[in-house]
Amino acid sequence: MTQTYNNYINGKWVASRTGEQFSSINPANVHEELGYFQRSNGEDVELAITASENAFHEWASTSAPKRGDVLFNLIKLLEEQKDELAALITKEVGKSFREAKGEVRKTIEAMKQFSGEATRLNGETAPTQMDNILGYTIREPLGVVGVIAPFNFPLGIGIWKITPAIIAGNTVVFKPASNTSLIGVKIIELLEASDLPAGVVNMVTGPGGVIGGAIGSNPKIKAVSFTGSTDVGLALGKEVTSRGGRMQAEMGGKNPAIILEDAEIDKAIESIVVSGFLDNGQRCTGTSRLIVPKTILKEVTEKLVERANRLVVGEGFGDNVDSGPVIDEHQLNTYLHYVDVSLEEGATLECGGQRLLDNGKENGYFVAPTVFSNVTKDMTIFHEEIFGPVIGIIAVDTYEEALELANDSDFGLSSTVYTNDLKKAFHFVRNIESGVTHVNMPSTYFENQFPFGGKKASSMGPREQGSTALDFWTDYKTVYINP
Repeated sequence: MTQTYNNYINGKWVASRTGEQFSSINPANVHEELGYFQRSNGEDVELAITASENAFHEWASTSAPKRGDVLFNLIKLLEEQKDELAALITKEVGKSFREAKGEVRKTIEAMKQFSGEATRLNGETAPTQMDNILGYTIREPLGVVGVIAPFNFPLGIGIWKITPAIIAGNTVVFKPASNTSLIGVKIIELLEASDLPAGVVNMVTGPGGVIGGAIGSNPKIKAVSFTGSTDVGLALGKEVTSRGGRMQAEMGGKNPAIILEDAEIDKAIESIVVSGFLDNGQRCTGTSRLIVPKTILKEVTEKLVERANRLVVGEGFGDNVDSGPVIDEHQLNTYLHYVDVSLEEGATLECGGQRLLDNGKENGYFVAPTVFSNVTKDMTIFHEEIFGPVIGIIAVDTYEEALELANDSDFGLSSTVYTNDLKKAFHFVRNIESGVTHVNMPSTYFENQFPFGGKKASSMGPREQGSTALDFWTDYKTVYINP
């Protein structure tokens, strides 16, 4: 019998006031329901906000190092349950068990990095103009904040948004993605088992438009951190900032990779496959535009197609599986739509471009790794994010043309160049318009001790992670003392 899961408010699991529910399914087998969850509304959000408000004063008054103890407990639990967590991610997101284990590992690494931030809530001192006055700054929490997590890295992103918020002394209203609500429940269970006091983090499940709208419009919520599509993020950002709240958003990408003639092409192809096809292309930093000089175009295209055709797509627990299904029917139809549009606009389909239905895949949302060649900058596939395993190859005559096309985008999240020319590598780093960039590495590579975020329509507000992780979640207070 499929289990029913409730909202989490003030340390208790409670049903929604609506009395309605929805299910989360396994995208590799749509007949397998993983759980029923509360289809909440604005009234439920208000209850979560009230619980957060009631818990705020005591939590903010708790010493920051003591707040940090929660993270040390959490790290231990993540380590102990890493295989169980990876299996849950594979079941609900669809990614391969190998990639799911990678998400858990990255989550643990992030927590190890964040665990020390509680002792680094630093202010500053500076000389004053009066010799009898001491001046310094302290950092204070904002109050009740909102966290809205995506489906593609539900454990990692959910936790590494929540934890800096609570380390800073805030209390949280958390909304997981609807199609990964079970992982949202698991995050709460982990925090609860880490001795987090009741009311510090509250969770409400339900439709994004309803719950996200209620979080975005409520003036009691001082800041909102969101990861998801650019359209939703920008609309939510307007709602939050128009009432004076803070907004942090990590949104879409149309990330370019340039392979130059002097690159080690075989290694570059492997890197492109990792960043463009694994997790079925459902990574905001994934490579989707491959820009290549005409002199090596044929070689690069043939090698990429050959490598794409060798990828194993199947149920995530299968042997040697590289990628599982896309997350849901909407994402399946989005993939098929962009394949059709690309063909209509004149791109050449080199491989893939179809739903996979063999060997039981008809029960899931499986699609083939896809490569288009003859892509030009006036095509839809050049500009719009697909969030699926689709790479478009663009031919150029020069490095300068390649860089110009790489920057020809409304997005600016991640990028990479493959070259052994150090001068061109540094020129690319200086001139590419992206918040994260790489040389001879997958565009998806990141480490938690460095700030993460993009430019243009890819990001809004202060960076996540790294040395800047607490900037969004705190206010500075300047103090002058005359003894």
